[in-house]
Amino acid sequence: MKAAVMYQKGGLPQYTDFPEPIAQHDDEVLVAVKAVAIKHLDKSRASGKHYSSDAPKENGKVIGGDGVCLLDDGTRVYGMGISGMLAERAIIDKDRIVKIPDGLNDVTAAALPNAVIGAAMGLKFKADIQPGDVVLINGATGFTGRVAVQIAKHYGAKKVVVTGRNQASLEDLLSLGADEIVSVLQDDESFKAQLVAIHTSTPIDVIIDYLWGHTAEMILACIKGNGSFTNRMRYVSIGAMTGDLIQLSAANLRSVDLQLTGSGLGAWSKPQVGQLFSQILPEMFALAAAGKLKVETIAVKLENIAELWDLEVDSGKRLVVTI
Repeated sequence: MKAAVMYQKGGLPQYTDFPEPIAQHDDEVLVAVKAVAIKHLDKSRASGKHYSSDAPKENGKVIGGDGVCLLDDGTRVYGMGISGMLAERAIIDKDRIVKIPDGLNDVTAAALPNAVIGAAMGLKFKADIQPGDVVLINGATGFTGRVAVQIAKHYGAKKVVVTGRNQASLEDLLSLGADEIVSVLQDDESFKAQLVAIHTSTPIDVIIDYLWGHTAEMILACIKGNGSFTNRMRYVSIGAMTGDLIQLSAANLRSVDLQLTGSGLGAWSKPQVGQLFSQILPEMFALAAAGKLKVETIAVKLENIAELWDLEVDSGKRLVVTI
């Protein structure tokens, strides 16, 4: 079969022939792959930089962690790969399959799940979002952030505040459900003054953070208390696009009712992951099929994987490989 194979960490994947995978257990199934999204996670794992990266294999490894595929009976499903998914055939886990509704195309169905995981799991299980909550999304102009805005509103957020660098992208988020935008390109004092004003008038309940780094330090400084009663705030770190380390004042943890947590691989319980496949993804697929959850994609062919691997894609769009 043809596949995208990585022979060394940090290199480029090669479009080449590779042995077809064989199911080893009853809970595994061989499928024909139709579409696979290329995500930051895939690139980070392939380069060896992600904490879940595998050791390199001498004979190469097919990359890609999930995608849209066909079962033997022709049923179209989203599946999580046991073998690499950027190939004509792959092995997926029978317990991690979601049927795709007829009104949703392969490319959109492949693009959505990682963003849903990066948004809904944090909002639902880590932030315990409640109807009427005020939500701040730090770094909302990326693909996952744009999905997070829409899901937060779907879950009942009263107000969604978004931050980002690209002014045009920030303004575009207003059409997706954002209520207020905050540019991270303004000077630190202006950024903090705007956030403090927002937090004073409509106290922030949930913070979903895709950036971390310096903006996280500023946000935490803005919500630090002064000894009065505060609302319950849930700060969820999901990404670290602008830095992995921050300085955190102990006063932040003592002066407010603050829960600081993270959402990512290893941070969820088995029942929560079960809910992702049985409830959350089917619900989000249905919303997308009905035009109520919108994403932008760029579709490319598997045979062009080497030249497309480092393609600069607008952060609000997702690159999807069709097979």
